[in-house]
Amino acid sequence: MRQQYDTSTPPPAFSVADAFTLSTALDALGGVRGLDTLDMACGHGSTTRLLASGGARRTVGVDSCPERIRRARESGADLAHTVEYVVADAAAGMPALGPFDLATAVYLFNQAHDRIALHAMFRAVRANLRPGGRLLAIVPNPGAFPYADWEPYGISVVERSPGGDAPLLRARLETDPPVPFECREWAHADFAEAAADAGFATVAWQPTRTPPACATRDETYWARYRTAPVGSLMNCVAA
Repeated sequence: MRQQYDTSTPPPAFSVADAFTLSTALDALGGVRGLDTLDMACGHGSTTRLLASGGARRTVGVDSCPERIRRARESGADLAHTVEYVVADAAAGMPALGPFDLATAVYLFNQAHDRIALHAMFRAVRANLRPGGRLLAIVPNPGAFPYADWEPYGISVVERSPGGDAPLLRARLETDPPVPFECREWAHADFAEAAADAGFATVAWQPTRTPPACATRDETYWARYRTAPVGSLMNCVAA
């Protein structure tokens, strides 16, 4: 999901809310200055650059797609001295890159095609964190389709197919042109189970926060979104 929308202009509303949620959570934790930080499923590097520009001592962005890594390097050329990008798959033997104090993951875990891959992703993150290190992950909220209409906020779910370890969602990003994608509809309990299995001592959930209203997205618009947001923030601390 994230890789397809992070260069769209203007960005979809749900991604604006996710970015605001993540940045306010980082602020509440005291920021990232002086920390070693890891951005999983970095896509074109928007969160990676947020961490680096916040004063992180070291920032590494990881993505499984070489083309996305190439574009991330180009987009963040002014931060090249503080950012490293690595092509690696979190579900398939990611190398040790840390240790890190903080990891972020925006729409990584919903890409796990089965429970084995889901647990492997969490283990890969935990293996790169120091004890007491933190994972902040944006994950989709399950169960909204077909009851919630996300199209005004930049995403449409067109089909939900039961089967496997989690239902398969076929959806599209309402960008120009629209971009189809697929992901698994994992329950939050599945994410929490995988985090605990990987060695995270605490798992907490925070609702989506929306940015201040503006001329194009007023408070009524955001109030409707908050009743059924696309994602939530998962906050985990490594044992």
